[in-house]
Amino acid sequence: MASFIGWFKKIITSSDKERESDKSLLIIVGAILVFGLVMLSSASTVVAYNTYQDSYYFFKHQLFGLALGAVAFWFFSRTDYHIWRKAALFMLVASIGLLLLVFIPGLSAGWGASRSWINIFGFSLQPAEFVKITFLLYLAAWLEGRKSKLAEISTGIGPFVVILGVIAGLMLLQPDIGTLTIIAFTSLIVYFIGGGKLKHIVGLILLGFMALAIMVNVYPYQANRFKCLFDPSFSPKEHCYQINQSLIAVGSGGFWGRGLGDSRQKFLYLPEAQNDAIFPIFSEEAGFILSVILIGLYLALFYRGLSIARRAPDDFGKILAVGIVSWLTMQALINIGGMVNIMPMTGVPLPLISYGGSAMMAALAAVGILNNISRQGR
Repeated sequence: MASFIGWFKKIITSSDKERESDKSLLIIVGAILVFGLVMLSSASTVVAYNTYQDSYYFFKHQLFGLALGAVAFWFFSRTDYHIWRKAALFMLVASIGLLLLVFIPGLSAGWGASRSWINIFGFSLQPAEFVKITFLLYLAAWLEGRKSKLAEISTGIGPFVVILGVIAGLMLLQPDIGTLTIIAFTSLIVYFIGGGKLKHIVGLILLGFMALAIMVNVYPYQANRFKCLFDPSFSPKEHCYQINQSLIAVGSGGFWGRGLGDSRQKFLYLPEAQNDAIFPIFSEEAGFILSVILIGLYLALFYRGLSIARRAPDDFGKILAVGIVSWLTMQALINIGGMVNIMPMTGVPLPLISYGGSAMMAALAAVGILNNISRQGR
């Protein structure tokens, strides 16, 4: 017991060489969180009252998720990120184990055709959200250790494809295509940053497009999403219903918006207004100007992350920093892009804004790691 207390004290005690928390990073993330809480309190009122007879049901549960996320941020911000390099193999096992939990009878909690959730003591968790962190930690350690060997297929791209393939296979079985897209692209980015050959990455991307073509034929609903991308009118009352309602919400907001609380699409016209589709409600109520500011905050987060990566004291920190901000920014742009129909809808939440305790905890834990890297930076 004494040794455990000593270990815990060691990992949360700052070194004298560390700086204070990155104020720019905290301001950016804090601003996004404020945007999110304000919009969730408005966007979710109708569906919350209609489902739970409590207009602020989702808002109050989000506050609980935010509190847990704040604890996760504090812990990971105070924990020397080098410790996770030593636990790389455990992180890989944890990633696979988390994805297997959704197939265990009694734990699994399906949502429609997807089996991406588990129930523990009455609480719902989405394991794939935490895999974004655990798998990234493993990849960063693996890439740092193999930097000089990545040029060879047998020691570089080959094992990388096998490891990523195991994760991808488990996610396809759920299926959770949106989260798989985020993890796959983030993995490719960190593989390149870690020293991977560009030609190997290009080849892997081409294979990915081939797999996408096969997947579209296997899962008809994915094919319908591409049809809606090119022609939203092909099935306006069924397959393209959400995207059409989303475009109506974004367009009706204009430059200045209808005003906070005055959205019309949140009155059960736009599905998942509290979750994946919260950005159209935001655009309808806040307008084009504030929507651009919100997107600018995500881009500022990405730029800040790159600055932290440049100052990182080692390759492990650099790869981790780039991976974290690539994940968060890319997920935000994919969510927004899907809602305004410039790319297929993937069903991923808007980071730090959409309703969901698992996503909030994972995102804030990742920001905590990023802050710790910044505190130890040059």
